[in-house]
Amino acid sequence: MSISNAVKSVFGEIDFDPIGLKEKYLSERDKRQRKDGTSQYIQVNAEFSRYVDDPYVEPGFTREPLTDEVEVVIIGGGFGGMLAAARLRESGFEDIRIIDKAGDFGGTWYWNRYPGAQCDVESYIYFPLLEETGYIPTQKYSYSSEIFEHSRRIAKHLDLYDNACLQTSVTGMVWHEEEQRWVIETDRDDRIKAQYVIMANGPLNRPKLPGIPGLEEFEGHTFHTSRWDYDYTGGDSNGNLNNLKDKRVGIIGTGATGVQCIPHLGKSAKELFVFQRTPSSIDIRNNSHTDPDWAEELAPGWQKRRMDNFNMLVSGVDQEKDFVGDGWTEIFRDVSVRVAKEASKKLGRRLTEQERDQLIELADFRKMNGIRKRADEIINDPATAEELKPWFRQFCKRPCFHDEYLETYNLPGVQLVDTKGLGVERVEANSVIVDGKSYEVDCLVFATGFEVGTAYTQRAGYDVIGREGVRLSEHWKDGILTHQGLQSNGFPNCFFMGVTQTAITLNIPHMLNEQAVHLAYILSNVRDSKGSVVEATTQGVQEYQAEMQKYSTVNDKYFAECTPGYYNGEGEKDGRNGLYANVYGAGPIQFFDMLTKWRDQGEMEGLDIR
Repeated sequence: MSISNAVKSVFGEIDFDPIGLKEKYLSERDKRQRKDGTSQYIQVNAEFSRYVDDPYVEPGFTREPLTDEVEVVIIGGGFGGMLAAARLRESGFEDIRIIDKAGDFGGTWYWNRYPGAQCDVESYIYFPLLEETGYIPTQKYSYSSEIFEHSRRIAKHLDLYDNACLQTSVTGMVWHEEEQRWVIETDRDDRIKAQYVIMANGPLNRPKLPGIPGLEEFEGHTFHTSRWDYDYTGGDSNGNLNNLKDKRVGIIGTGATGVQCIPHLGKSAKELFVFQRTPSSIDIRNNSHTDPDWAEELAPGWQKRRMDNFNMLVSGVDQEKDFVGDGWTEIFRDVSVRVAKEASKKLGRRLTEQERDQLIELADFRKMNGIRKRADEIINDPATAEELKPWFRQFCKRPCFHDEYLETYNLPGVQLVDTKGLGVERVEANSVIVDGKSYEVDCLVFATGFEVGTAYTQRAGYDVIGREGVRLSEHWKDGILTHQGLQSNGFPNCFFMGVTQTAITLNIPHMLNEQAVHLAYILSNVRDSKGSVVEATTQGVQEYQAEMQKYSTVNDKYFAECTPGYYNGEGEKDGRNGLYANVYGAGPIQFFDMLTKWRDQGEMEGLDIR
C-alpha cells in the first residue's frame, strides 16, 4: 500500500503500519472462512421448532376460523406493518387487518425482550410516529420495554387491535384471478380474502442456530435470545437474573444482541462462559435521559427534520448542524466520503479514486485502532483484551456501542472462550467443547441472530402463489426481482416491505416509512382511477433491475475483504447471500429521491393498473 504524498499531506501523521494492518485483517478473515457459508446454520423446525415458540403468551389460545374479506391485509405487526397501516389510514383506507404470529404488536421488539435489549439508533428518530402519537421517549437510547410499549401505543392510536389476527401464522397465499383477490390461509384455519396484501415480515425475523455437532444431545437448558426464558433465569428485561446465581451459563454469539445481554448474565450467573468466534467493535454509548425543556421546545415537523438530518450525515452529506450528535454521526464524519470532501477542499482539487480510497481506509484504520485501544484501557487482563480486539474495517460488521460490555470481562466469574475464529467444536450432554477443552454448563444461550441470505419465502415461512400458479420461491430462485423494491411481476396487489431491493439505512424505520408513503400513494392512485388491480410490468421490473445492477454491491471489494458475517453472506465468494446483496447500492438519499420524483411525475411508470 503505497500512500501518495497528497494523501499524507491531508491525513497528517501516520503513527501505525497500514500495510501490516491490512495483512492482519485479511489473515483474520481467512481464519474464519468456511465452505458452507450461510448453510452453516440450522433452520428452527422439526426438533428445533421449540426455539421459535412464544414464551410471552398463555398456552391454549383458540378462536373461531375467519372466512371473511378485507380490503388490505398486512402480514407483520412490527414497525413496517404499522407504518404501512398509518400511511394507508391517512390516505382513507379503513378496512385493514394485520396478521402476526406474535401475541401483540411490536415485531422484533415483541420478541427481543432479553435483558439489556436496547435500540442503538437514537430513540427520537428510531421510534415511529412520535408526533402523531404525542410521545417523547424517556432516554436517548431506549430499552426494549419502552419500545414495545410504544408499539402498542401506535396500534391503539391507529385502532388496529379490533381487526387484528394475533397469535396467527400465515401458511399460504394464493392469487385468484377471477375474483381479483388474494386468499390467505393460516394455522388457525382461516381463509381470508383480501384485495391487497402487504408483506411486512421484517428483514430479521426468523431465528437461526449454529450447526454445531451434538447440539441436539445437550441435556441442559437452552433458549434463543429472541425467546428469552425468564422462568428459568428470573428477572426481567432490566436484568436481576437471580435464578442464575448457582448456574454455569454459556452463551454463543457476540454480535449486537450478545453485547447487550452478556453484562447482565455476567452479573448474575455463578459462572459465565462467552464463546466467541469474532469480537465486535465496541464504542462508547453515553446514554442520557431526555431533557424535558428540550422536548417542550420541539416545533411541529421536528422528527422528520431530525431523521433527514441524520440520514444525510450518515450518507456523507454535510449539514450545518448535527442534530443527533452520537457515535454514528461521528463515525461517518471521520470515516466516510466526508473525509475525502474535506481533503479535496484542503488540496484545492478533486481526489483521484485511488487517493479517495486510501484516505478513507487510513481513517478507518485510525478509528479501529481507537476501538482496540479502548479494550486495553478497560480490561484488566491483557490476554483477554487482545482477544476482544476486532481486526476488520468499521463496517464489516454492525458497530456496537456499550458502556458495560468490556467491563464485564473484569468480573471474577466471567471467562471469554475465544475460538480463534473457528467457532465451537461440538456440544456434549453437559458441556461445550472448544479446541479439545470441555466447559461444563447448565444452560446454553444462543445469541446467534436471524436468518439472512436464505430464500425470502423460507424466512417468511410460507410460499406465495401468484398469477397462473407461479410460486414466488420459483420466481425469485435466482434472486429477488422487483420494481422499486415493492412489487414483482406476476404477483398483483402484493407489496413487499423491508430489504427487498430498497436502499438500506442505519435508521431502518426511516426506510420503512418511505416505503409506506410510496405504497399508500400507489394504492390511492388505483382507487382514484377506479382500478382494482395494480401489478409491476415486465418492462418496469427489467428497467429497475438494470438500475439495481448499475449500483450493485455484489462482488464489492470492501465486503470481500471483510471477516465473514451476515453483511457479506458469511464470506461466500460473491456475497450474493449477504444483507447488502439485495439493496439499492446508490444509497438512501438517491433512492428516496427516485421515489419522490416518480410520484411527482404522476404517470405510474412501470406499473399496470386495470
